[in-house]
Amino acid sequence: MANAEVSTNRLIKEKSPYLLQHAHNPVDWYPWGEEAFQKAKTEDKPIFLSIGYSTCHWCHVMEEESYSNPEIANILNQYFVVVKVDREERPDIDSVYMNSVQAMTGSGGWPLNVFLTSEKKPFYGGTYFPPDYLKDILLKIADTWKNRRSEVTQSATQLTGMLNNLAVASGGKNAVSEKIFDAAFAPLSSQYDPAYGGFGSAPKFPTGHTLSFLLRFYYKMGNKKALEMVENTLDHLVGGGIFDHLGGGFHRYSTDQRWFLPHFEKMLYDQAILANVYLEAYQITKKEEYAEVARAIFEYVLRDMSYPEGGFYSAEDADSAPDAQYPDKKVEGAYYVWTKDEVVRVLGKEDDEIFSYRYGIKEAGNVDIDPRHEFRRKNVLSITHTTKDTAVHFKRSEGSIEEILARSRQKLFLERSRRVRPRLDDKILTDWNGLMISSLALGGKVLNEPRYVIASKKTADFIINKLKTKDGRLLHRFRDGSAEISGFLDDYAFFINGLLDLYEATFEVIYLKEAIGLARKMPELFEDKTAGGFFFSAVDSEVILSGRVKEYHDGAIPSGNSLVAMALLRLYRITLDKDFKRAYDNSLNYVSGSLRGSPAAFTQILVALYTGLTPAKEIVIVSKDAHDPFIDEAALFINRSFLPGRIILLRTVDRGDDMATIAPWAKEYDSLIEGKTTIYVCENRTCNLPVTDLKNLGRVLQKTKTSLKNTP
Repeated sequence: MANAEVSTNRLIKEKSPYLLQHAHNPVDWYPWGEEAFQKAKTEDKPIFLSIGYSTCHWCHVMEEESYSNPEIANILNQYFVVVKVDREERPDIDSVYMNSVQAMTGSGGWPLNVFLTSEKKPFYGGTYFPPDYLKDILLKIADTWKNRRSEVTQSATQLTGMLNNLAVASGGKNAVSEKIFDAAFAPLSSQYDPAYGGFGSAPKFPTGHTLSFLLRFYYKMGNKKALEMVENTLDHLVGGGIFDHLGGGFHRYSTDQRWFLPHFEKMLYDQAILANVYLEAYQITKKEEYAEVARAIFEYVLRDMSYPEGGFYSAEDADSAPDAQYPDKKVEGAYYVWTKDEVVRVLGKEDDEIFSYRYGIKEAGNVDIDPRHEFRRKNVLSITHTTKDTAVHFKRSEGSIEEILARSRQKLFLERSRRVRPRLDDKILTDWNGLMISSLALGGKVLNEPRYVIASKKTADFIINKLKTKDGRLLHRFRDGSAEISGFLDDYAFFINGLLDLYEATFEVIYLKEAIGLARKMPELFEDKTAGGFFFSAVDSEVILSGRVKEYHDGAIPSGNSLVAMALLRLYRITLDKDFKRAYDNSLNYVSGSLRGSPAAFTQILVALYTGLTPAKEIVIVSKDAHDPFIDEAALFINRSFLPGRIILLRTVDRGDDMATIAPWAKEYDSLIEGKTTIYVCENRTCNLPVTDLKNLGRVLQKTKTSLKNTP
């Protein structure tokens, strides 16, 4: 990197991996903070704000092309106060200025580059700027700031006013009925790609929450097309280059329609969300291949994304060095792609022929569209022939083909491990870890894998011990021994749901108590009790520009409000605490207007709404011995079934338990049949006859109806 030996700026003192990537630029970067804003006021300079994240490819490009360029650095340093923000550490800042750039340009993305006044008001912005364009626009804005300041002031005032109006926009007032599900399905059906699955054309993102909604729509309505849309999407995802066929896990998105050529970064949240969807699809279809994909995701996360003390890292980069002798010369996807010669050398000719037929490897490379010539003669692994077709082609049994393919994948995986790995973003985020806690807990329950539950527990314990303050509040980020940044709504929402899932996987009541405690703290920190809904940042958080905002749109990650609603409903059904029910109703009523206007943009909200409109299903296991093996057998049996909206509680009656206090309604379920562990399956607290064996448990579960009605 240019000037790496002589240039060190104040970002060297930061914890963020993204900010540290810029610590040796000749640019005089400031972290977001009062020092930068005061300097801008004192020196009467505009602020150049650059927002990105550590695994962002085009952020790396700008760093190399522009911020390491002494000429551009001199312009920035002379005419601007230059501020760098990690969007994953400060999503509140990112949200405000992303809205501003979208208002100015009609689009957004990262890197996000915004010009501000010293009062933090935006007046111009964009995303990736090539070096010549950046130099030109910097000089033009510097001139405008000096000679036509009134134009800047007018633009900043108008845009800030627009953002203020968005921030205080009122929500809906009326509850939404089940008709909204049909209204959401119609646009999803029209956007669906029947050839390759997913929605729309390129680029394509694997939006797991949309697939989760479709599974529920199928489950309730019996709409076979909804299930077909999910299965076709999941099949093409795991067959495409977006899936890592050697190491497991999914890349962030596909640059083409057919999920073939991905953007190669790997995000923790994608692994958690997609593992959940594959598990739910397995629950419904019983297709073992979906369970295997979930296992592959978990194995990747446990192997490559785990912090030894607990918790999971955030992401792995898309770029890496093809040649270890030149570690700074990085290329998109270099760690994951192969030449034909490399495959032959590792596998030998006979196994190569079979492997290459199965995964589409060609001598000339298999990337047809390569505008930047990064993949010349390179191959992205994707499934081009089924195992059966491969066996027929080579006149072998499917068993022998599977053996050769498994052996080949292992050899190539070991060979790949000798390459320069993509850079790891090793910060631990509470919200993304909350998603992973949920996913691992569900995986442990559905797949009968205690390792996954142990990892889920270890992560929850880590957050409780390291990212929770003495006064019971969550922090957002842990890195290098330091926990910092007050928690946002997503941190609470995702972690509370994770704790509830973990309780159901372990029946350790401490996790249920933690969930209840955090949920009771949320309203004072985030709730808008007047208009409804929850703000993204806490009541005592920094005021960035236009006050606190509410996020409801479900993007790559579900919105905090959607998972808050789910957590509140789950807790109401456990505790019957009316404060949880009130906040749930107010939250969904607030979004009702937007939901009616564009329901397909709020699919995780629809999942929460579906749960609320579905009769509560309570399953209470009553035992005199918390270690009775039948408890685990029954829990596994229950969790193999797709029963959205159900809760499952354990009561140990002879020695007393906390459940009678937490869920007073469960006190009446304390009778054991012939002294055996007994299971009560109820709907809105009206129960079937209790059962003591799996056969009868299956019968009463089958009897449980899924009709919608308006009372949770």
